[in-house]
Amino acid sequence: MLDRSPLMFTGPAISPHYQPGSEIILAHGDAADILAKMPDESVQLTVTSPPYNIGKEYERATQLDRYLATLEPIIDQLVRTLSKGGSLCWQVGNYVEDGEVFPLDIFYYPVFKRHGLKLRNRIVWHFAHGLHASKRLSGRYEVLLWFTKGDDYTFNLDDIRVPSKYPGKRHFKGEKAGELSGNPLGKNPSDIWPILQRDWERCMWDIPNVKANHPEKTIHPCQFPIELVERCVLGLTNPGDLVLDPFSGVGSAMLAALKNNRRAMGCELDADYIAAAHARIENFYSGSLPYRPLGKPVHVPTGRDRVSQFPEEWKKELL
Repeated sequence: MLDRSPLMFTGPAISPHYQPGSEIILAHGDAADILAKMPDESVQLTVTSPPYNIGKEYERATQLDRYLATLEPIIDQLVRTLSKGGSLCWQVGNYVEDGEVFPLDIFYYPVFKRHGLKLRNRIVWHFAHGLHASKRLSGRYEVLLWFTKGDDYTFNLDDIRVPSKYPGKRHFKGEKAGELSGNPLGKNPSDIWPILQRDWERCMWDIPNVKANHPEKTIHPCQFPIELVERCVLGLTNPGDLVLDPFSGVGSAMLAALKNNRRAMGCELDADYIAAAHARIENFYSGSLPYRPLGKPVHVPTGRDRVSQFPEEWKKELL
C-alpha cells in the first residue's frame, strides 16, 4: 500500500498547494475551478457519477439541455487533464420527467464524442433495491460508459480475468488440433458483470447499491459502492497512477483507488461530504473503515427468513 501522503487539504483551490506526486488530494470547491489549475494529461483514470439533477434533495431539478450545458465546461477540463493512455468512466442513470424516461448515457455519448473520446464499453450496473414505480417498471440499473482518450490505453486484462467455463477445451482441428484452446489465467469477462463469487459472466454488474443496511452507508443519499469503482481501477490503471473523481461526494472512488495502491484526488462542493470523506479516509488507514469486499456474494434469501416468506394476510386476500 502507498505510504500515506502528508498532503490532505480542504482549501478552495489547488494552487499553490497542488503537488503532482501526492497520494491524496481532497479539494473543497467547484470542480471546474479546481481542474483548471491542474496540469495537462496528469490523470490516468477519471471515474465519477455526476449530479443527476432529477429533483433529489441535494439537487435542483433543471431542464435536460441546460443540465448538459452546465456540465460541459467540466468535461472540457476532464478531457484536457486525462492522459493520452487514460480512461474516463462516466456512471449515470435516467432522468425522469412527468413519467417519461430519458436515458442519460444516450444524451452524454455525443458530448464525449465531440471531445474526441472513444467508447470502449457500455456497462450495466444492476441493483435489487430502489424506488418502486407505479406507472412503469421499477428502475433497477444504471450505466457506466467507459471512454478512452486514444487507442493506446491501459487495459490490465489479466487483473480482471474470470475462470474459464471449460478450461480443458482443446482445438478441434487445424495446426493446433489437440492443444488447449483457452488461457490458463482465465477468460476475458464481458461488459455485463455481477459481483457474485467472481462469476462476472453470469449476468450484469450485480452490486448492491448503498442503502440503509449497506456497511458503507453515510450521510450521502446516493453514493458509489466502493466495489463498483474497484473494477475500473484494477482494469484501467497501474499502481501509483492518479485516479480522479470530480464529484467525489463522501470519497468512495478515492477509497477504491487508495485500497488498490493508486493515488486519489477528489473535488466536492459540500462541506459535510468533504468532512465525511476525510473521516472515511482516516478510517481506511486506521483499519476501521466498513466496506463491502470485492467479490462478496450478493445475499439471496433462503426462504427461511421471515421477511422472505409470503405473509398469511396476503394469502387470505388472494383466496
